[in-house]
Amino acid sequence: MDILCEIEKILKNMNITTLFQPIISLSDCRILGYEALSRGPIDSPLYLPSDLFSAAKKYNKTWELELACRVTAIKNSKTLSPDKFLFINVDPEIIKSQNFQTSFSKEYLAKYNISPKNIIFEITERTAISDYKAFSKILKNYTSQGYKIALDDTGSGYSGLQTISETKPHYIKLDIELIHNIDRNNFKKLLVKSFVDFSKAAKLKLIAEGIETEGELKVLIDLGVYAGQGFFISKPNHDFCEIPESVKKIIITYNKLKKDYFNFRKYKIGTIAENYSSFDRKVSCSDLKNYFNKTSFTGACIVENSSPVGLVMKHTLDSVLATQYGVAIFSKRPVELVMDKNALVVDYNTSINSAAKMAMQRDTDKIYDYVIVTKNNTYYGIVTIKNLLEFTVTIEKNYAKELNPLTGLPGNILIEKTLSDILNSNESFCVLYLDLDNFKIYNDVYGFENGDKILKFTANTIKDCLLELFTFKNFVGHIGGDDFICIIKASLEECYKVSQLIIDRFDSGILKFFNEIDSKNKYIVGLDRKGVEDKFNLTSISIAGVYGNIAEFNTSVNLALYVSKLKKKSKLQRHSSYIIEEIKN
Repeated sequence: MDILCEIEKILKNMNITTLFQPIISLSDCRILGYEALSRGPIDSPLYLPSDLFSAAKKYNKTWELELACRVTAIKNSKTLSPDKFLFINVDPEIIKSQNFQTSFSKEYLAKYNISPKNIIFEITERTAISDYKAFSKILKNYTSQGYKIALDDTGSGYSGLQTISETKPHYIKLDIELIHNIDRNNFKKLLVKSFVDFSKAAKLKLIAEGIETEGELKVLIDLGVYAGQGFFISKPNHDFCEIPESVKKIIITYNKLKKDYFNFRKYKIGTIAENYSSFDRKVSCSDLKNYFNKTSFTGACIVENSSPVGLVMKHTLDSVLATQYGVAIFSKRPVELVMDKNALVVDYNTSINSAAKMAMQRDTDKIYDYVIVTKNNTYYGIVTIKNLLEFTVTIEKNYAKELNPLTGLPGNILIEKTLSDILNSNESFCVLYLDLDNFKIYNDVYGFENGDKILKFTANTIKDCLLELFTFKNFVGHIGGDDFICIIKASLEECYKVSQLIIDRFDSGILKFFNEIDSKNKYIVGLDRKGVEDKFNLTSISIAGVYGNIAEFNTSVNLALYVSKLKKKSKLQRHSSYIIEEIKN
């Protein structure tokens, strides 16, 4: 078939197949909107989008194809609920044209009962953005009309930090390659976690594309990604479909498991907030100036119907009034004209550490501005940066005191606190005790300095294995000597899996700590407790644990005694092994 004739026929008849893929909240399963995905006619050799757009590019028909895709998507979206968004892919070069502006005029959208507020331009990276200044100006024109911007394919192609910085999107869509097998890739987890932290600080929404497995979905929920889409959630459909109940159940279940049991620095920002006076947005600049002059406060929250809408810092108001004619122009006018409408606002339950990170990630000229705290979406109080940093430093100092100096893992006080928390939770956990075999003889033969290296290796192996399988939902502690503890919120099968993973990684990595002869022999020669020379197996690791509602043990001492008996059984194997006993309630 003549491809040129086929593409011309498709464009002439506007014969585009539009499919809609739902984008859902990963916290409560709500459908936020749908991405419009364009294909050729079902019976056409250009049905696949890659073939369709390649042909258009080859024959210089890209603009015509983009127009056909947009028009068809809008026509097919007339039944879209007004509380849902429509994500439409747009090439950076196309959005600049006058024809594009016409096809997204309010009058045109009104024909299909669609508001600009429902449209999100998904900026694709088929071409690079050559002039950021001009491009940003164009985007600002659209956002002023109510449209929103999403940056597509972040993590691949041209989508870098400059694009995010210059376009200031409302949404960032993480590329499918970044999401693929994220449950098996620690580097990807850490990279996405950095995007999550950034998006929260910058007040952007993060969307993960290409979710294809339950494992990927679980990790993204654990990391706190805002929304997602992909074949595992729902394949593209001709209609605005709902997502399957089975997927909803999985998302709800994993969100219930997200409770953070293992964060010792989970103090809430609301606990250090001070209830400074707030002011209505219509209060005059002179009245607020008088307030600052009569008090020691250097900032004020501006509210509307008890909800924060901005912040005015004393130095900002002083700068405005100090300009030529500043007093005459602004003195009697409302503070809403000079307030910062993008002030940092956090919920009462936000952790102090998270709030501190968000505060420090602000622009330099705002870094000392107050943090506004809300409770039930209404103004609660203010936290100054001085108080925030002082409290954060105190938390970190107290936490650091309780870490094992060799491995950097939590020591016995934090271990005891964690055990106490889960003993009182009435929920199921897995508690693993890990102990090295023939470690004393290793110290005798190779010296304590090398023994310390093995302890560090063991600590890192345990942490890495748990991070690989459970993201950040676990606890690892160093009891002392060669004894460690893990507490995991997961299924019994997953606990078996991580135990075996730790053993496999330990056994393969431990050989580097022995000389060539001992590694080859699989034993070392040393003195036993009676001073008699004997052969000893290479250092191995024994894991013993319990799974279930450990509240049955009442105290951590009872738990430790019980697991000690299990550990003796594990050590009888004379090689690395694990044993986990399920508690039957």
